[in-house]
Amino acid sequence: MIQKDFYRVVGVMSGTSLDGLDLALCEFCRKGENWDCHIVKGDTITYNQKMKLELGNAQTLSAYDFVELHRRFGRFIGEELSKFISNFNEEIDFVASHGHTVFHEPDNQVTFQIGCGAAIAAHCGIKTISDFRTLDIAMGGHGAPLVPIGDELLFSKYDACVNLGGFANISFGGDGGRIAFDICPVNIVLNEIVQQYFEIDFDKGGEVGASGTVDQELLEQLNHLSFYQEKGPKSLAREWVELNILPLLKQSSADKKDILTTCYHHFSQQIGNVLNVHQLHKVLFTGGGTFNDFFMKLVSEYSSAEIIIPAPEIIDFKEALIFAFLGVLRVEERVNCLSSVTGASENNIGGSIYLA
Repeated sequence: MIQKDFYRVVGVMSGTSLDGLDLALCEFCRKGENWDCHIVKGDTITYNQKMKLELGNAQTLSAYDFVELHRRFGRFIGEELSKFISNFNEEIDFVASHGHTVFHEPDNQVTFQIGCGAAIAAHCGIKTISDFRTLDIAMGGHGAPLVPIGDELLFSKYDACVNLGGFANISFGGDGGRIAFDICPVNIVLNEIVQQYFEIDFDKGGEVGASGTVDQELLEQLNHLSFYQEKGPKSLAREWVELNILPLLKQSSADKKDILTTCYHHFSQQIGNVLNVHQLHKVLFTGGGTFNDFFMKLVSEYSSAEIIIPAPEIIDFKEALIFAFLGVLRVEERVNCLSSVTGASENNIGGSIYLA
């Protein structure tokens, strides 16, 4: 077991919204039982159209092509890390990479994040930790969410933390331990709509969504999806969106702009409901969705919470920061996955280590 008072780690994250590869050089300093954290530098490597298509369609590949993409994406991460790290003179302790989720079906004990850890280590020359989810899945958990342990140890001054990425997820303290779950889809649906119908990558500031009106029939159908009545632990994935959300949107006779606006209201209502039901007062919001002014306005209207939006580097790179911290906990052989939020049989220590 390794234990130090200071770590310098690069966290790597690729989200379901396919915005790009997030790299964050992070420093962690032990303060007794607590930790101070700092993002030294963050960068997002935007995927070219070929990479977006490959990652977005990875679930359709043959077994051989899938394994080849897993290796090749790992090499891509390793090469981008080499360029990123060359900007710094300080020694890096290790890299902690989440990879890119392709399959996530916890009920079938299946999850897979492409971006081979061995290939990353081989091409950046630094010890690499990856594959954070599979142990929890094997122990009967959802393998998600993983961020709550970081929220608990690094952002405890807030009543709750909400991240708005491909999906909205929340983490907050409870009597029986940390509570966390996915609330609803966000960018994975909003981006799909504007890319398909408006030929733009994303709805900047929510300008298109703000110009439509709510279709009440569609809104009611979305709000009555059974997932929202389920108790946690629970998590969402692309497969659930394709089975439950997209068919409703395709069947709707509403104007395309109104479909988009209705989705904005649906997602913000679901987030607001969770904040209100659990009486969460001071809530930290991060992730790309916080830059969407229209969406954040709606969230504020549907909830009574004080919404805290931090500095841009925390908004952009909080998940990469926390995966770097999960790596710290992994090398110290400390719990980095909480059974209270995943539903696993017990707390566990996830992550495969590759020594370069």
